[in-house]
Amino acid sequence: MTQVANNIIALPAPQTSGGKPLQQLLQHRRSVREFQQAKLPIKQIAQLLWAAQGITHPQGLRTAPSAGALYPLELYVVAINTESLDPGIYHYQPRQHQLTPHREGEYGKALARAAYGQTWLQQAGAVFVIAARYEKTTVKYGKRGERYVHIEAGHAAENLFLQAEALNLGTVVVGAFYDDEVTNVLQLPADVSPLLLMPVGFK
Repeated sequence: MTQVANNIIALPAPQTSGGKPLQQLLQHRRSVREFQQAKLPIKQIAQLLWAAQGITHPQGLRTAPSAGALYPLELYVVAINTESLDPGIYHYQPRQHQLTPHREGEYGKALARAAYGQTWLQQAGAVFVIAARYEKTTVKYGKRGERYVHIEAGHAAENLFLQAEALNLGTVVVGAFYDDEVTNVLQLPADVSPLLLMPVGFK
């Protein structure tokens, strides 16, 4: 059961062993844009977040590689049809493996409009948003650091993609959206830029 204390949502511990072979996941991974109208359980949401940016080492290293171990990525979950989470936007805290509420309310339609009117996004149980603070990487690597951030976002997205397949869930990477509108829907901080949307649901 999801535990809420001091406006913090403690997530179920991730599964770190067992599951389907990697070769099988690679064989069956496909982009999915149609979802069943079934609630996405919090356990699956927690596992997907961990796969994308979870901590895997006492020194804070994560599931996805990062240039200089600077970790500029920020993960948000837009809850549309989920168990245990009220509709709204949540921010993932990797070190504590927990969510903090960011905005209350229904944002599926607004996010779909911001994504060039791709209304099918609203069918997903949740939309995972990969965003980034570029300065965390560019302060060390300069302009080249922007490329490193994009590479890292790709690693995190593929981790989430394969984890979704392992959970018998469907997802797809959406890069077609108006940056300023997604930023407005999510009310992102001024130094955070949206990079990818990944709607997830039962296929």
